[in-house]
Amino acid sequence: MPIFYDKNIRIFKTSCGPYDNNAYLIVSPDTNEGIIIDAPMEPEVLLEEALNVDVKYILITHRHQDHLAGLFTIKEKTGALIGIHSEDAEALPMEPDLLVKDQDNIVVSNINMTVLHTPGHTPGSVCYLVKDNIFSGDTLFPGGPGHSSSAENLNQTINSINEKLFVLPDSLSLLPGHGAEGVLGVSKEEYNVFASRPHSEDLSGDVLWLQS
Repeated sequence: MPIFYDKNIRIFKTSCGPYDNNAYLIVSPDTNEGIIIDAPMEPEVLLEEALNVDVKYILITHRHQDHLAGLFTIKEKTGALIGIHSEDAEALPMEPDLLVKDQDNIVVSNINMTVLHTPGHTPGSVCYLVKDNIFSGDTLFPGGPGHSSSAENLNQTINSINEKLFVLPDSLSLLPGHGAEGVLGVSKEEYNVFASRPHSEDLSGDVLWLQS
């Protein structure tokens, strides 16, 4: 069953592999054309959902291998074009077909997608905005930002979240790269609690808005 649908698009979510990676399939019911977001290992269930879909793009949120391990398999089965930000492209096991950049507009039938460059978790991290949904990769989860390897990376991630995501409507569904979905407005409220407290200058790692 899709987690989101209206007369123009349907969104299917699949948990893949041992790290609870999410892969998403966005389909236009008018033409049965679609887009896959991220390519984790063990993508068989995802490919079963996409069996009768004409997948046009496989769009990657960032360069970490748990989001790329199924790329060969998905590419072989769908023949879709691969897109990633140039800052993360060197991590791909094959040449990308498309280098996405901030504010790019990707259109497949009734699917109209905006690319948001959100560096921090990785230099080329991006989120994808489709109607009332933001596919946030590992930039933002319900409860906090993605893992940061340094205080500098955490600060860059937080800046990206504030400048690119928290300016969007509160009602957007937050569809992350792992685990359960959330609501963007709830994340904003939780971040405000985090921002109201002092923090160590070297804070990094797994940060939670309400606990860190």
